Amino acid sequence: MNRRRGVSLFFLIYLAIGVVVALTNGYNTFTNVSEILSFIIAVLLWPAVIFGADLRVNVGALH
Repeated sequence: MNRRRGVSLFFLIYLAIGVVVALTNGYNTFTNVSEILSFIIAVLLWPAVIFGADLRVNVGALH
C-alpha cells in the first residue's frame, strides 16, 4: 500500500481561511513577539475569532 504523507487539502483551506479571518479582525501588526503569537493563535482558532473571542497574547518584557 502506498500512503502519501503530507498536508491535506482541508488543512490548507482551513489555514487560508484562518489567515483571512485573522487579518480582517485586526491581527495584522507584527512588531513584537506578542503580536506574532496572537496572529498564529488567531489563524489556528479562527472559528473563535468569528464568534468574537479576543485571542491577543501579552508576553511582556523578558528579563
